[in-house]
Amino acid sequence: MPQPLPTGETGASPIPGFYAVVPAGGAGTRLWPLSRAGAPKFLHDLTGSGRSLLQATVDRLEPLAGPGNVVLVTGRAHVAAAREQLPTLPDDAVVAEPSPRDSMAAIGLAAAILQERHGDVVLGSFAADHVITGPDAFERAVREGVEAARAGFVVTVGIAASRPSTAFGYVRSGAPLGVDGAPTALHAVGFTEKPDAATARTYLATGEYRWNAGMFLVRTSVLLGHLQRLRPALHDGLVRVAQAWDTPERDAVLEATWPGLEKIAIDHAVAEPVAAEGGVAVVPGTFGWDDVGDFNSLAALLPSLDGTGTKILGDEANVVRVESAGSVLVPAAGRPIAVLGLDDVVVVDTPDALLVTTRARAQQVKDVVQELHERGLDDLL
Repeated sequence: MPQPLPTGETGASPIPGFYAVVPAGGAGTRLWPLSRAGAPKFLHDLTGSGRSLLQATVDRLEPLAGPGNVVLVTGRAHVAAAREQLPTLPDDAVVAEPSPRDSMAAIGLAAAILQERHGDVVLGSFAADHVITGPDAFERAVREGVEAARAGFVVTVGIAASRPSTAFGYVRSGAPLGVDGAPTALHAVGFTEKPDAATARTYLATGEYRWNAGMFLVRTSVLLGHLQRLRPALHDGLVRVAQAWDTPERDAVLEATWPGLEKIAIDHAVAEPVAAEGGVAVVPGTFGWDDVGDFNSLAALLPSLDGTGTKILGDEANVVRVESAGSVLVPAAGRPIAVLGLDDVVVVDTPDALLVTTRARAQQVKDVVQELHERGLDDLL
């Protein structure tokens, strides 16, 4: 089974004028009770590699961006834990959001800050909670994406779909882009939200659709220019915050501006309308990718136990199985869990909460989180 990229093994040299932005937000509700609002999935080692998803993300980006050129955007509540996991990250490389305003505000603020500090540079945004395998293919995609971004395009990386998934959005590719240094880049015709199963199968049969992994590369001036045109109030607020970011007025401007910013994803704010105008490119990504969206997808990232298809995240000594196969077992409370006569189940045992479901219903764990919230049990979330 492919393993996540180890630190420093890409052999990559830094790309001049390239800055990697890592948005780290969300609670990973489909991975409850392992992932919580106070300790979301990007802070966990979900692959058994010894590195959290956040650490692994920075590990693969630092060789491409260069030391000091990785910017983390995360909530104030997660800054301390992120700094503990990334002790070499410079102080000014952490952008703390007062509250979540979705991906456009996070990436847009990073772009505006980078423009204030360094002028017009290429920004690449890569989520903190994805698992990526295949270092050479990942590096090729990023380098092509940077060249296409230098040419003025908003660039996304489209992942080769391994199955007709209904859990991901899709990007449709068109004619070759024709940009030097980006030989495989294509024009992006448009984006589609999560389709039904029949539509997903149709997409794959055409060969024109790839998974939209939410990776974007773009010059800061281009992104801010599109934002100013399409979402002027959001643009103006972000620029106002960025101009105050490295000054004593930061907190006052944040407090006055941030709560009023529009909450919208970069896909809806910029990528979709700009694609309709012909300004988006897609670089095909041939590397392995998973957003670890639920415990069923987590199973694909863990080694099988004794050929039974059972996957364990944690100490195998704390798991007892009798006539059971194909399950996902997480003994996170440190005590033994036993499964008898049940196949394809999910058991996640933490000190204050226990989840028992089936792999087929793993996507519905978010409904449990919603029920707990409605019962006022937010201390468990």
